[in-house]
Amino acid sequence: MGERLDARADVAYGSLAHLVRAAAARYGPREAVVEGRTRVSYAELGGRVERAAAACVAAGVAPGDRVAVWAPNTLDWIVSALGAVTSGAVLVPVNTRFKGAEAADVLRRTRAKVLFVTGTFLGTSYVASLRRAAERGDGRGPLPALPHLERVVVLADDAPADFTTWRDFLAAGAAVPPEAVRARADALGPDDPSDIIFTSGTTGHPKGAVITHGQTLRAFDVWSALAGLAEGDRYLIVNPFFHTFGYKAGIVACLLRGATMVPQPVFSVETALANIAAEAISVLPGPPTLHQQLLDHPDRALHDLSALRLVVTGAAVVPLELVERLRGELKVATVLTAYGLSESTGVVTMCRRGDPPEVVAATSGRAVPDTEVRVVDPAGRPQPPGEAGEILVRGYHVMSGYFEDPAATAAAITPDGWLRTGDVGVLDEAGNLRITDRIKDMFIVGGFNAYPAEIEQLLARHPDITEVAVIGVPDRRLGEVGKAYAVRRHGSGLTADDLIAWSRREMANYKVPREVEFVAGLPRNASGKVVKGRLRQGGSHAGRGGAR
Repeated sequence: MGERLDARADVAYGSLAHLVRAAAARYGPREAVVEGRTRVSYAELGGRVERAAAACVAAGVAPGDRVAVWAPNTLDWIVSALGAVTSGAVLVPVNTRFKGAEAADVLRRTRAKVLFVTGTFLGTSYVASLRRAAERGDGRGPLPALPHLERVVVLADDAPADFTTWRDFLAAGAAVPPEAVRARADALGPDDPSDIIFTSGTTGHPKGAVITHGQTLRAFDVWSALAGLAEGDRYLIVNPFFHTFGYKAGIVACLLRGATMVPQPVFSVETALANIAAEAISVLPGPPTLHQQLLDHPDRALHDLSALRLVVTGAAVVPLELVERLRGELKVATVLTAYGLSESTGVVTMCRRGDPPEVVAATSGRAVPDTEVRVVDPAGRPQPPGEAGEILVRGYHVMSGYFEDPAATAAAITPDGWLRTGDVGVLDEAGNLRITDRIKDMFIVGGFNAYPAEIEQLLARHPDITEVAVIGVPDRRLGEVGKAYAVRRHGSGLTADDLIAWSRREMANYKVPREVEFVAGLPRNASGKVVKGRLRQGGSHAGRGGAR
C-alpha cells in the first residue's frame, strides 16, 4: 500500500462535468489552453464546454450514449470531449494513427452516436478515409455501414454536405437552455462511466476498458499530487489525447490543479523546443525518446529551457544517463518514472520526488496510494522480492470491465478483484517495481503500444500471406519496431517491400513491420502455438522460404 491522501477528488467533484465547472470558478482568469495565438482562460473554457454540451443535447445525445473523438491534440478536442462528457455521454477517444477501417471498427462496436473528427491531419483526410471504410451498408445517416452514427461533426469550417461543421454544430446548441445542460451535469455521479479507452490484449482484438468519473478524478488527483503538478504550471501536452497519458495525465490533471495546457498535435523536437521556450513550459511528460531527442538536438542551446522543472516518463526502459542528463544539463528538478495501463485508469506505480536517480531509472516506482501490487508465479502464488512473475493490481482504479465483453473481463480480473496485467515484473524490498518482460508480447514503438496478435491479424488479410508471426526487435530511434516472419502463398512473388507498402495502407504507421522475413513455416509447439522465443533467437528454425 502507498501513502494515503486526505482529500478525495471523486468525493469533492463527483464527475468530470463538475470538475470543469469548479475549475472555471476557481481559476477563472488564469490561462487554461494556449494554441498558437489563441489563449483561453479557465472561465472561457468552462463556457465553451457548456456550449458544446448544449450542442450534444440538441443533437439527441442521451446520457450513456457513446460520443467519439478522432482528432489530434487541439483546443477543439478538449472542448468537444469535455462537452460530450458534460452532456452525460461516454467518451470514446479514437487513435489518430488508425486508418479508416480501424476507426470504423471502434465506432461500430461502441455504437457511437456522434463523432467529432478532424479535417486533414498529417496529409490524410480522415473524413475521406472513414467514408471509404464505411460507405457500404444498410443503415441511414452519413455513413451507411455505421447505422448508429447519427452525426459526424468535422472540427473545421468546411464539411461534406452530409456532415456538419463545428460552427454549425455549436450554433444548434443555442436553443438548449443552460438549465438543461446543468441538469445533465448534475445527474452524473462518480460511478457513472466517463470513457472507454481502447487497448489490445493477447487475442489482438482491441478491447475497450470502461472507466468511471470517480476513478478518473481520484487517480489523477493522486498522480498530480505525487508528481507535484501545481497551479501556474505550464504543461506541454505532447502525449496523444486519445491515450490516458495525454487525456487524463494531461487535460484532467491540469483541470484539477489549474495548470495551463499547451497541446502539441504532432511531436516535432523543433516545435517542442520552440514551445518550451516561448511558453515557459514547466511540465513535460512523455516517453523517453521524446526527452532523448530534446537533449540531443543540435539547436538545444539556442532555446531557453530554464522553466522546465518536471518530467514524468515511462513506457520503456529509461537509461540512467537520461535521468542524469535531464537533472544535470537541463536542471530539471523532478524526473519521475511510472507504470500504468488503460485497465487501471493509467496508474499503478510511480516514483516519488526525492528518489535517487538509480531508482528512477531502474524501476517504475512504488504502488500509488490505496493500490495493491503483487507479483505471482504461474499458479498465482505471490513471489518474494527479487523473483519475477506476473504483475497483478488491485484497487479503486481497476476498470469495471471491457465494454460488452464479459469473457475478456473475466479473463482479466480475478473473482477477488485482481487485474492480471500480462506484464512480468520484479518487486524489490522497498516495493519498487521493475518491468522485465511482457507476457502479451507487446512491444513499444516510439511510445506507442504495438500488439503482435493485432498486427498479425491485419497482415493475414493479405491475399498472398498464409501464416505470419510478429515480434518486436530493437531499433535505435524508436526503441523497438516490428519484424514479421511470413509464409507466402504457393507461387506468390510477394516481396518484403510489397508487404510493407501494403501494410502502410492498412494499419497505423507504428504497427507497420519495418522488416519482413519469408519462411517456409513457423515454429510451433505440440499444441500448435507459434514459439516466438525461437523467432527472437534469430530465426524460425523451420527452414527459409524466400529472401528477406
